[in-house]
Amino acid sequence: MAPRFNLDGSEIQPLKICMIGAGGFIGSHLCEKLMLETEHSVLAIDVYSDKIQHLLEAGKPWSKRIEFHKINIKHDSRLEGLIKLADLTINLAAICTPADYNTRPLDTIYSNFIDALPVVRYCSDNNKRLIHFSTCEVYGKTIGSFLPRDSPLLRDPAFYVLKEDESPCIFGPIEKQRWSYACAKQLIERLIYAEGAENDLQFTIVRPFNWIGPRMDFIPGVDGPSEGVPRVLACFSTNLLKGEPLKLVDGGKSQRTFIFIKDAIEAVLLMINPDRANGYIFNVGNPQNEVTVRELALLMTQIYCKVNGGSRPEIPTVDVSSKEFYGEGYDDSDKRIPDMTIIKRQLGWEPKTSLDDLLESTLTYQHKTYAHAVRQVMSRSHAAI
Repeated sequence: MAPRFNLDGSEIQPLKICMIGAGGFIGSHLCEKLMLETEHSVLAIDVYSDKIQHLLEAGKPWSKRIEFHKINIKHDSRLEGLIKLADLTINLAAICTPADYNTRPLDTIYSNFIDALPVVRYCSDNNKRLIHFSTCEVYGKTIGSFLPRDSPLLRDPAFYVLKEDESPCIFGPIEKQRWSYACAKQLIERLIYAEGAENDLQFTIVRPFNWIGPRMDFIPGVDGPSEGVPRVLACFSTNLLKGEPLKLVDGGKSQRTFIFIKDAIEAVLLMINPDRANGYIFNVGNPQNEVTVRELALLMTQIYCKVNGGSRPEIPTVDVSSKEFYGEGYDDSDKRIPDMTIIKRQLGWEPKTSLDDLLESTLTYQHKTYAHAVRQVMSRSHAAI
């Protein structure tokens, strides 16, 4: 493999990376990138390896550079030893499904704060650099969400564009347990920042804004629990695969931005260079791909009809209340639009993939991977009735 150089012109030296949560959506794509395009090696930690099994097969050119360790970080003494062996730790482990935030708030808080504490401590105690994955949800609600609907200030980006070093973190009341995830993530960010200030921990914090692509989440009843509720894109994909109307929570008025996983992974790769990334928090999203959830549903329906050659459904969407869909205690933010100033300045990175292209790539993958299995599940369900 030809030598690779960082943004400052220095040759990139191979590192040993301890990746916690390597078997998930983001971890699988990051492992793939590291194996195919770098000389870095990976100690891959997770309880599942399905999404990286293709990387673990014997005889691959990178076989000596990746090791899988089946570890639950809640209670495994091997974790510190693996962090000690590595030059860099990347922590991706989390519960990050909105349906769990108010139905499993304790698990959400423990997973995103309590279980992350030993990782931070081991990195700090052993002078190991940490790249920690947080979430755009730490911003909570925008300032603009508190303005009157007809306020001219709503057109001012200062009231809704989210900046790492300026925007306040505004959450809902305690009884809205949907914010348990965001609060836990914010607190671990503050702990990491404090470790950097007081104990010289080298760190980088990543705030993903709706990363989308193949291997994301699960399809209920196929490769996940039948009663499970994944995130919005997987929910809509499930509806499309089953030929059902897409369910719009509270009318689908919330606005979101979406970024292709391959674009986002390019940004993470640049963060491995500590000279450019150490001590920074980075928004990683694509502000050009902004839509309401309703617009997303209609666009996905249109693209899926193109992918599978089918006709547009008579009833493409149906409105449901957040209480009906998520249960008591749900709340939401109005907009999540990332400011990209810091990541452009430090890493010279910008996303490339349009919303149409990332959705077509993802839906093509899901149709090829899941359509037959979904039909089988539906047939068994109908036979049981």
